[in-house]
Amino acid sequence: MFSDARSEIREFVAKRFPDGRLEDDHDIFESGFVNSLFAMELVMFIEQHLGDRIPNDELMLDNFRTVNVMTDLVGRLDSRNGGGAATEVA
Repeated sequence: MFSDARSEIREFVAKRFPDGRLEDDHDIFESGFVNSLFAMELVMFIEQHLGDRIPNDELMLDNFRTVNVMTDLVGRLDSRNGGGAATEVA
């Protein structure tokens, strides 16, 4: 379940990097290749592909800095929604 979410997040984010390579603990905003507008794209991606709406208390830049952190977010969303949200991949 989480490995699928991790793979999808990594693939989505890696498209923004010139060489397409991305480590799961790499701070994507620190790299300079993405910005706060991309954070909104990440929110939309996670909501549409990996879970439900992200609650306001989870909408902070720190929840979108790395693939690892975003995977953890998907896990929290899954737990809040009874365990099924992260497995529904479009």
